[in-house]
Amino acid sequence: MVSAALCVVCSILVSGAAVGLRGRQDLNKENERKKNILSAAGLIKPGDGADVRKIYDERVKGIIVDLNTGEVVTDDKALFPDPQEYDQKAAADNPKMSMKLDSAQDLAGIKRRENYSWVYLINDENGKLSQYVLPIRGKGLWSTLWGFLALETDLSTVAGLTFYEHGETPGLGGEVDNPKWKSQWIGKEAYQNDFQPDLEVIKGTVNPESPNAIHEVDGLSGATITSRGVTHLLEFWLGDLGFKPYLERVREKEEK
Repeated sequence: MVSAALCVVCSILVSGAAVGLRGRQDLNKENERKKNILSAAGLIKPGDGADVRKIYDERVKGIIVDLNTGEVVTDDKALFPDPQEYDQKAAADNPKMSMKLDSAQDLAGIKRRENYSWVYLINDENGKLSQYVLPIRGKGLWSTLWGFLALETDLSTVAGLTFYEHGETPGLGGEVDNPKWKSQWIGKEAYQNDFQPDLEVIKGTVNPESPNAIHEVDGLSGATITSRGVTHLLEFWLGDLGFKPYLERVREKEEK
C-alpha cells in the first residue's frame, strides 16, 4: 500500500509538472530553433550572449514552400490557416502530409519526406536579402542528424552549416558539432555550373589544388559512415526531391 501510494503521488507530481511547464518547454524549443537558424547564418556565435529573439525578429522571415513544385504557399489559407502552427517534423510522419520514398530516392535515409517545408530568408542590417537557410536532415551512423544549411543569394555558395540534434558518437561522428569542422563549409559551392548538387565530405583532407576542392570538405576522422551520411543528406535536400525546385524558381525570377 505504501509503494502504491508513493507511485500514485509521484505520478501526479510528474504529470502536473509536465503539464504545467509545457508552455515553457515549447518556448524553449522555439528559442532553440531560432538560435540554430541564426547560427547557420553566422549571425550569432555560441556563448556570445546575443538576444536571439530580437535578432531573429529583425533579420529572419520564415516562408513555407511546396517541395514538389517549388512554389511559396505560406499565404494559402486553405493549407495553412495559421502558418506559424505548421510543424514540419510532425508533417513528415503524417501520410497525408508527406510522401514515402523508395530506396532509390531515399539518399538521406529518412523514409518519408514532407510535402511542405520552411525556408528562412535572412536580411542584412539594411533589410536586404542576404541568405537562404534550409532545414535538412538525414541518417548518420546511429541517428538522424537535424540541421540547417545557409546559402548566399547566388543560391550556391555555402554561408554556413550546423547540426543541432543527433546521437552520433562523441569525438567521432559527433564532431559534426565541432566549430572548426563546420567553418570549412563556408565558401564552398553547393552546385555545379549546370545546377547539379555537388557537395561532398571526402575521406581524408581536401587537396587545395584539386579542381573539385570548392565542392569538398575534410572527412571526420574515424567516422566514415557519418561523413557519408552528411554527403548523402546534402545531395538529397539540394536535389529534385528537396529544395532544388524552389531554388530554380528563385533563379528564374531573378534572371527575369
